[in-house]
Amino acid sequence: MKTPVLAAVAALLLAGCASSVEVPHEPTDPQELFLGGLHTLCGRAYEGRVVTNDAADADFRGKRLVMQVSCADDGVRIPFWVGEDRSRTWVISHAGTGLRLKHDHRHADGTEDVLSQYGGDTVAPGTPERQEFPVDQFSKDLFTREGRTVSNTNVWAMEVRPREVFAYELRRPGRHFRVEFDLTRSVTPGRPVGAPAGAGGQRAAARSRPRSSSICRPWAASGCGARPAGRRRCAP
Repeated sequence: MKTPVLAAVAALLLAGCASSVEVPHEPTDPQELFLGGLHTLCGRAYEGRVVTNDAADADFRGKRLVMQVSCADDGVRIPFWVGEDRSRTWVISHAGTGLRLKHDHRHADGTEDVLSQYGGDTVAPGTPERQEFPVDQFSKDLFTREGRTVSNTNVWAMEVRPREVFAYELRRPGRHFRVEFDLTRSVTPGRPVGAPAGAGGQRAAARSRPRSSSICRPWAASGCGARPAGRRRCAP
């Protein structure tokens, strides 16, 4: 009689052990899945092209457009290079219950441009493939102060479909800019003219453009015109 009883006790113990095993958590939040998609690109660079037709973006056609993805615990940084101009970096991070997109712009000596750190936070869950970032109050104040109120209605978006395409987008009334990057193959981003061998990342980006240059960014309304004091450039 002891054998059946022992078998029953053993079965109960095994059942208890099985129920205590933790099943790995699979994220279901669309924003976490979106970040997961970005993290599949870490350490790689990809070439892209402008797919919209705004006249303000004519300067970008015919130039090599490259993004390089760098991941850290505090977010994802994506330098966006237009030819030899490597002054632009997109920064995606957590912000409260959502995600935040900021634009980091630097001069050739590494100092920050007057128009920098603008962007916005998500206000909706979005999807695992697309997140939208309406302009935040900090950016509105910055644009107003710098005479670029046209940008106070900006909505930026990013899309990522691993092994297919990554897209950066800007929309506002009368303005649509979108650049798409081919994720089917990575590329070598190269280095700016005059940079020492091995220079890369933000160090290379900081050396890519003369401080005195005046360049319209793709998210500018149209045309730079004369550059006023304070090193102001075309606005987002």
